[in-house]
Amino acid sequence: MIINNFYGPFPKLPPTNVHNMIFRRPGAPEIPDHVSQIDGKTGEKRTRQEFLERVYDGATALGASVEDGGLGLSGEKGDMVGIVSYNSLDYIALIHAMLVIATPFAPMSAHSTPLELAHLLSKSGVTHIFVESALLPKALDTIKKAGLTNRHIFLLDGPGSHGIHSFDSLVKHARQRKLKRVDVRPVKHDTLAYLMFSSGTSGLPKAVTVSHSNVNASLVQYLMGVRETMKVYTPPAVPGDIYKTLAVLPFSHTYALHILILRPLLAPSTIVVLPKWDVNLAIDTIQKYKINSLPIVPSMIHSLVHSDRFSKADFSSVIGFGSGAAYLPPALAQRLKSKVTTARLATGYGLSEGTISAIQTPVEGLLDGKIKDVPKNTAGILLAGLQARLVKDDGNDAAVNEPGELWLKGPHVTLGYWNDENATKSAFLPDGWLRTGDRFRIDERGFFFFEDRSKDTLKVSGLQVSPAEIEDVLISHPEGLIIDASVAGVSGSRTSDEKSPRAWVVLSKKGKAVGKKDVKIRLNAWVEENLSRYKWLRGGIQFVDEIPKSATGKVLRRLLVDEYEKKSAAKARL
Repeated sequence: MIINNFYGPFPKLPPTNVHNMIFRRPGAPEIPDHVSQIDGKTGEKRTRQEFLERVYDGATALGASVEDGGLGLSGEKGDMVGIVSYNSLDYIALIHAMLVIATPFAPMSAHSTPLELAHLLSKSGVTHIFVESALLPKALDTIKKAGLTNRHIFLLDGPGSHGIHSFDSLVKHARQRKLKRVDVRPVKHDTLAYLMFSSGTSGLPKAVTVSHSNVNASLVQYLMGVRETMKVYTPPAVPGDIYKTLAVLPFSHTYALHILILRPLLAPSTIVVLPKWDVNLAIDTIQKYKINSLPIVPSMIHSLVHSDRFSKADFSSVIGFGSGAAYLPPALAQRLKSKVTTARLATGYGLSEGTISAIQTPVEGLLDGKIKDVPKNTAGILLAGLQARLVKDDGNDAAVNEPGELWLKGPHVTLGYWNDENATKSAFLPDGWLRTGDRFRIDERGFFFFEDRSKDTLKVSGLQVSPAEIEDVLISHPEGLIIDASVAGVSGSRTSDEKSPRAWVVLSKKGKAVGKKDVKIRLNAWVEENLSRYKWLRGGIQFVDEIPKSATGKVLRRLLVDEYEKKSAAKARL
């Protein structure tokens, strides 16, 4: 069955540059100048007008013709700009400058190893690249092997050095030469806005092609959601009615790109930028700047709630938490909410292939009272502009409360994977449906519940086993013996194609005091008490110092499984 959203018809949007959608939207209220961005480490501030001036001068420096003194970048000429940097104020300005000149950009993780960076460069085919100065020495050799010379390499911070210009020096050049500002370039329906790399939790990362039209649809979707939410929910007042948001999520991820770089500019707001996650710096910044909104990912929540400073930290200014990019275990969510009981925790589901958001937890009474008695553990409801299906392994649609792979359709579904026809055909179907690879179920009232990644789901005795379900049970052990857990299937079961559930766990202080032997006994007993026999940990329990995760908090189960299988194979050869 096709599942429709509750919001009704979605407006038909003509092709327009994302910059126009954000700053020149017909009928949008005028936004007064205010402090728009703050560097949380240095204290540097930029007002909205100062930011726009830097964007337009940056766009001119990048987009004006070479004859006129610019770099002559153009998407129509095939230019593609890579970005390798931690978060910064100029990261935001560069992205908006690229949007103005309709030249696609490709953000790449600042944590990339040379091998990973080489893959990203090869996959994206970037023609120019901006790199944070601290990362350049490690990345330079890889970048040059990809065919880029000093003429195509730029620093994202600082004044420039060693024959390499910086974004700042390009802006100053445009101002000093008084270059004629470039106009906001028009776009078509399929004009590429940026490439967003998938997390690579299984296999090498793929580059998702996101158009200006995709981004605009997601912005309208967001505005529709805000409009309906404000009818039934009035957030607490803050000084000056301007909310401060902590911007610590990596800008190279779609979640951060939208909620920290694009959406805040639709209304008066201030983001306080930190280069990367540091739990102590985050706590200090929340307290210093009286942060109101805290969008983070489960791995950050995990380190925050287990910090020695968490219980005494002053979070009284925080009125909203947001969690996305990865599954948030209920026990972890509850521990976070216990800190600020009046703050709203917004969770949901989205993916780069769908631009960003697809499902979100609604407030009570949303949509003229249609949405009420919201279940505590729901992922939420389908957002505006989208249709969904839940499809079983046999290709048939799942029934109510029956798990199936989530398929999505709507203007937010992106163009496919860059230069990867086979992967595109596998996920993006000809009739417009996107196969997400994630399993959900839906109840009779239209609330979605996350089950697991389809590729992570195990079959034991012909029955589906969700690693996330077992992880939730382990973490919820009443004695608090562990602080993190991951479950995956390993070999050694009754048949070659059947896997046995195995858990990797991180001990808490109490767990360490109890001892590994007793902890293992108690965890197994807890699982066997709460789960059916086929979900028991026949693959065993292994203690680790930490669970490997991507920069956005997705558990890298494949690393744990690969290490286990290699050791098992080595033992078998002895």
